[in-house]
Amino acid sequence: MISFADTGKAQHLRFGDLVIDEACMFAHRNGQTIQFTRNERALLLAFTGNPRRLMSRNRLLDEIAQPGSDASDRNIDFLVNRLRLKLGDNAKSPLYIATQYGEGYVWIATPSRPGPIDAFLIIAPSFELEKHPLRQQSLSLVDRLCDRIAPAIGAGRKVAITERNLLAAYDKARYLLQVSFHGDSGRLNCAATLREMPAKRIVKAFRLHLDTADDLSFVNEAARLSEGVVAALQQALNDASDGLGVPTHETPEARLKSASQLLSTSNPKWLASGERLASSREQDPFDADAAIQWGLHLFARLVLTNPFGDRISLEERDRTESEIEGTVLECLPEIEDKPLLMLGAAKLLYFINRGHFDLAAELAERALTRTQDSTAGLPILGQLSYARGRFDEAVAFFDRGIKAGEAGTEFHRHLRVLKCIALLAAGHSPSSAALATDISNLGSDCPPQIALMIGWMAAQPDRKLPDASERALAALGPDHAAAAIEYLYFTSARHVTSQEGRANVMRNMIAHVSRLYGRQAIPDFVLRSIGSAAGA
Repeated sequence: MISFADTGKAQHLRFGDLVIDEACMFAHRNGQTIQFTRNERALLLAFTGNPRRLMSRNRLLDEIAQPGSDASDRNIDFLVNRLRLKLGDNAKSPLYIATQYGEGYVWIATPSRPGPIDAFLIIAPSFELEKHPLRQQSLSLVDRLCDRIAPAIGAGRKVAITERNLLAAYDKARYLLQVSFHGDSGRLNCAATLREMPAKRIVKAFRLHLDTADDLSFVNEAARLSEGVVAALQQALNDASDGLGVPTHETPEARLKSASQLLSTSNPKWLASGERLASSREQDPFDADAAIQWGLHLFARLVLTNPFGDRISLEERDRTESEIEGTVLECLPEIEDKPLLMLGAAKLLYFINRGHFDLAAELAERALTRTQDSTAGLPILGQLSYARGRFDEAVAFFDRGIKAGEAGTEFHRHLRVLKCIALLAAGHSPSSAALATDISNLGSDCPPQIALMIGWMAAQPDRKLPDASERALAALGPDHAAAAIEYLYFTSARHVTSQEGRANVMRNMIAHVSRLYGRQAIPDFVLRSIGSAAGA
């Protein structure tokens, strides 16, 4: 049986572009309102309430046989045809009402599935009270819940009420509050379950004590349940923004913003905290937070180095990345309920490039759900798409972060650089990639070595560099120029699964280093990785 949402709110049935209101008094199509007479409404209620069932003419006559009905409308065939005309239906090729000749009519239309509801919290009531005298009080209780919870959890978090049997459509809800009513021997039972979506993990369950003889009990229990739900949601938000040394006195929103900065870039904090983290690890080897932070410290050792300085040997890099891998994999079972640690783990598994992209993506996607779509997960999700060659998808992630980030911040600059690299990997020309990301304007606080590296990466390979950039590359010498090539390869190119994509990232810098120092300045393992595409 087709049902409407039992929320006390105006609800509708949708059949493609036709929208019928719950009472079947009118419908809308393409901005036009369709009015129904009393008898048409009675037939429409009977049809939509009994889809795919044969409705005999006698049954339909009973539906319209009410005081005040127009006797001329008792010609059911005439009335059905008039209803068809208003619905835009055709008896020969029906979309709504099919004729069963000699027997009656069948409503054959299937309601359109509603789209996902984009809300922080969905309140989904379920009633076994179709004709219960307390049905309206129960509906009012649900409305009170919405009215109390919405302002208490913040203006930016939408609360909506909808039908419980549409759970499959809730893929954009962060939390679901299921409220069940059951009438039994004069008693009204009510229970509520708060779930985290989309996993449907139970956060908290509540039992309401409703006195059917006391209206005030409905008001009081709505207040008590609202307070319990708000407290549980606030605790969940705190838990979702806990970890990585983010200050606990900040609001969840501020903590997530701090996490975005910590996780998106090669933050110097991780490099400076090595001694403290080593001590923490020694005192408690099973502390997952300290383990992920230690992994980020090791990551910083490899990334926050002078790209023009002494090269990290391949053996040392392999040992460090092996330690990162072992540390992260060992603590994965302990970080399941810590989204920030999951994002940190995803970042590290991506960076070491050891075949963990699927695992990293799963961690990042689940963490992003728990953090209310904060910007913290966008860089790593973009990088994982980039690595798999889905460059348009990667750019879309980076653009979301750029739009949400504050211009001039390290986070904003980092995403612009990632976008530029993705565009190059996709085969865009250096000039178009640089223009699309304003890469020549990275800000005065961008480390000069990094600014030079990015400039060489995004420079036209067949044109001379700007004078200052040319002098800087010429001053490096072949060994330090080779170190710069290695740095770009390990931080930005090796992750791309396609050889052509790797070559597209490396080609421009290789061209300029080769022009000054010859092909022998390019490390052999880099040339092997990009193959013949290097000179394309």
